[in-house]
Amino acid sequence: MTNYDGNDMVYVRELGIDDIAPVYHLGEELFTSDLYPYLYRTWDEWEVIGLYNTDAEYCLVAETDGELAGFILGTIITKTSWTYGYILWLGVSPKFQRRGVADKLVDKVVARMIEDGARFMLVDTDPTNTSALKFFNRKGFGNVRQHIFLSMNLSKHEYYGRLIDYEHQKAERAGYRRSRPAIRARKPDSAANEIVLNPLVKSQTNEEESPI
Repeated sequence: MTNYDGNDMVYVRELGIDDIAPVYHLGEELFTSDLYPYLYRTWDEWEVIGLYNTDAEYCLVAETDGELAGFILGTIITKTSWTYGYILWLGVSPKFQRRGVADKLVDKVVARMIEDGARFMLVDTDPTNTSALKFFNRKGFGNVRQHIFLSMNLSKHEYYGRLIDYEHQKAERAGYRRSRPAIRARKPDSAANEIVLNPLVKSQTNEEESPI
């Protein structure tokens, strides 16, 4: 494993179609259920694909020596009185953290959003992600507000737990088990969506042949 050299250049560019799978899998590596359960629940392939299709100019990747170092995904929200820049996702590979990658990504996307009329910036993250909170505070973000999420373990609920058991027994009697598809069923909005899906499908096939 090569170490990051401080003299290496960090090159920031727009997300390309070939970056979709690497960015998605880097997010899977970073946003794990044990560390950041909220980010884990909301991160999926459609986050990358959807923003690539609708807000490509605010989806950037950072490279060092041709290797993916990090990514940022954002969007613009236009209201009557304000235009907001919204950073939805920011991720830096563990190999390149604390090397200025996140700074370059944020500075680049904010500059683009200012060009498009943004005068207010928004960002959110898992409240336990203290490193991200410190980073965004350093970048000038503040006025923290928390959104409360409630959860319930259905299998331990008196009524819903019995319903789960009933569904399992019904499936066993029918000789099958319900399974969730690997990729969420979704009808493409256009031919472009079908093209974008190819890198992810190919990547999943490659992973099965030679796991990382």
